[in-house]
Amino acid sequence: MTTPNASTPTTREPATGARATAPKSGRDSGAPSAADPETARAAAAAIADATLWIELLLRQFPELLVELAPSYRSPSAPRATPAGAPSAPAGPTRAEREEALRAEQAHGLTPSGSRTSPVRLHISDAVRDITDGVIELDEAVHDRLRLPRPRREQVAGRLLRVAGLLDRAADDDVLLEHIRDEVRRMARRCTRALGGAEPVVRVSGRCPWCDSVSLRAFPARRAVLCVNPACRCTDRACDCRTDPAHRHAWSEGAWVRLAAESGADPAELAASAADTARREGGR
Repeated sequence: MTTPNASTPTTREPATGARATAPKSGRDSGAPSAADPETARAAAAAIADATLWIELLLRQFPELLVELAPSYRSPSAPRATPAGAPSAPAGPTRAEREEALRAEQAHGLTPSGSRTSPVRLHISDAVRDITDGVIELDEAVHDRLRLPRPRREQVAGRLLRVAGLLDRAADDDVLLEHIRDEVRRMARRCTRALGGAEPVVRVSGRCPWCDSVSLRAFPARRAVLCVNPACRCTDRACDCRTDPAHRHAWSEGAWVRLAAESGADPAELAASAADTARREGGR
């Protein structure tokens, strides 16, 4: 019989790109009271955002599994030939094979034709990272909430189980933030692996350097960039002076100054750069 684990989850230092376990400290109990409406609104917003990230991950992860499977046709399988079409030769002749081998050895050229597609490593890495991350998150949430160890389940089942515990996690603001951050991280990686474009949000105001209405927020980076190709700043340490592909960027700590210099609304600027599932899911 499984008994509840009453211990506080330990925290290990993650390597680059690795997942973090549930936070160690924070408010363990006590739902937001009616006397603190701001805290209640923040918790409700975090729950809503985490739910949308989970829904996005539930939609996209199966697509990632489809992308993982290499296309394969057995050499012994008959080729599909349309009715009335002349039959294709069974394969290249010996002379053609020898010529293709010489071309590959001399120039590194590979002949075209039906081949077994290799597994794409970036897809495989993303599947493994997301699978491990969902398992760790599911177990950490149960441990943090002092629930029995969760039963084994597929990724979708574990995500649905975590989503069902969001209301209980609202009693712990640190845990709730951790859940939202983790499902957001995994959903963003899934989107990138599938070739999805990075979301971009237009920002009001004019660039302090080129005076054009070319400021754009990149929520996934938590940064604002000027997308004008001709824009160059006066900061000698900025690569936009020497690299035509580089764009001057303002990190989160420079947004107040950017708002003052560009005429943008600081609140609108922060909202534009917020990496929310509502914006991602609506694309």
